[in-house]
Amino acid sequence: MNPSRTGRPLTRAAVSSNGSVNGRAPIRILLVDDHAVIRQALRMLLESQPELEVVGDVENGREAVQAVEKLNPDVVLMDVVMPGLNGLEATRQIRRSSPSTRVVMLSGFVDEDQLLEALRSGASGYIIKKSDVSELVLAIQTVHRGNSYFSSALSEGFDLAEVLYQAKRSDQRTGVEALTSREREVLQLIAEGYTNQGIANALFISVKTVEAHKAHIMAKLHARNRTDLIRYAIRKGIVRLESVEEAEKMLANFGGDDGVLAG
Repeated sequence: MNPSRTGRPLTRAAVSSNGSVNGRAPIRILLVDDHAVIRQALRMLLESQPELEVVGDVENGREAVQAVEKLNPDVVLMDVVMPGLNGLEATRQIRRSSPSTRVVMLSGFVDEDQLLEALRSGASGYIIKKSDVSELVLAIQTVHRGNSYFSSALSEGFDLAEVLYQAKRSDQRTGVEALTSREREVLQLIAEGYTNQGIANALFISVKTVEAHKAHIMAKLHARNRTDLIRYAIRKGIVRLESVEEAEKMLANFGGDDGVLAG
């Protein structure tokens, strides 16, 4: 976020002794990003706005799902790519368990596929991280009122009306959208270098169940091997390239895996 460019000025509202702003309760926000410095910067920027209240910050999607259940925020600012459970899948789970909570995705970049996936996951907004603070605040206010908001920069590269139309069509949901929630989690962990046993431990399921999920994933994505799954996960913004590279080095150092990455 760039605090030096303010866009249009933000008005200072009257804050009462009980924390309400102009008689309204502040908008309660949960921050989700795997970089601590970004969470800290966002907290400082948002807490300078009297109409906003940051109720918590967490570093991954799994923690975000748990935090929403505990804190019941109005709006979640969600990074897209995070280890363990990415922002897209976390958004799906949050929208199912807490329909009143709105989610705004935060990303350093965006392509049409990723924007479409974000909308289909249930996100109400999409903000590029280089946006001004004023635009971020406006996005929070807009989605809190029940509307959608997209970074102004997106309108320059995308036909947003067409993307919104495609997001509402259920007959064209293929690829990652055809996977179950659990299969999407398994796909991410495979791409991050987890073994069968590691995935089983992380998700509290059996190794045999992991193997079944992997078989279903490969069939639905028409993947021939692990490399196909990794390429797909990177292309869809499910994992970062550097995360995959780190996993490859780790597996090489420890002499391979128990079979989840074979093929």
